[in-house]
Amino acid sequence: MAGEDRNGWNQYSKLVLKELEVLGASVTALREEINGMRAVLSEMKGNSVHTSTVLNEIKQWKEKIDEITSPAGFAEMVDEIEKLKDFKTKAVTVFVVVQFGVTLFVAFNQYF
Repeated sequence: MAGEDRNGWNQYSKLVLKELEVLGASVTALREEINGMRAVLSEMKGNSVHTSTVLNEIKQWKEKIDEITSPAGFAEMVDEIEKLKDFKTKAVTVFVVVQFGVTLFVAFNQYF
């Protein structure tokens, strides 16, 4: 009977070792698959960061364009231009009047 127990144990131990080898190979395959998925996720994350950066740049550009060309901003800009034109007209007029006055003053001082 001792020989049969040993014989059965030998078969059982071989079966257990074979199953352990199969499980080891499965674990190795799973590790390789997980590493592959990590690489894919890392690439996707890199693309996501790049896409996010580009998207933020586009949003900033749109905000700047909206500030420049929005109807409210455009109306405000037209008002500012009108004010500047009025100021320029008034400044030139005052300058001409002052120059004319100074010229008259100098001319009258020389004759009198």
